[in-house]
Amino acid sequence: MDQKPETQQAPEQGPTHIEAVDVMRIMEAIPHRYPFLLIDRMVDVELGASAVGVKNVSVNEPFFQGHFPARPVMPGVLIVEAMAQTAATLVVLTLGKAFEGKLVYFMTIENAKFRRPVGPGDQLRIHVEKERQRANVWKFKGVARVEGVSVAEAIFSAMIME
Repeated sequence: MDQKPETQQAPEQGPTHIEAVDVMRIMEAIPHRYPFLLIDRMVDVELGASAVGVKNVSVNEPFFQGHFPARPVMPGVLIVEAMAQTAATLVVLTLGKAFEGKLVYFMTIENAKFRRPVGPGDQLRIHVEKERQRANVWKFKGVARVEGVSVAEAIFSAMIME
């Protein structure tokens, strides 16, 4: 019986795909906390390339008290912030533990579009994809979807601070 040679990844490289990242690991990676932590988990993480953040939008979100009490709508700028938090977590997971808790600052937000309101009961699936990286500056394209339908999108860049 012929045996195929086993293929192994070099141990220093580690995995390049992560199925799911829970909120505890997200909080190790980025410094955001309630009420400003806007992602609950991440799935389908391709280190150095892309990830999907998940935000379960609840009626108990603090921003709904004023935006708007009669018709709760998640502010579009917070959807873009959720994109940035997903991207920042991806960056830290890619770069490793030495970068955990580092601050990541927006540099640009381009072509932001808001296609429909997001409200209580919606689950945002925030798809981010790296467009490029130079030194400590990363540029991403983000698309937020509810039930597969695009609700917001933006291109943004951020810098991770040492």
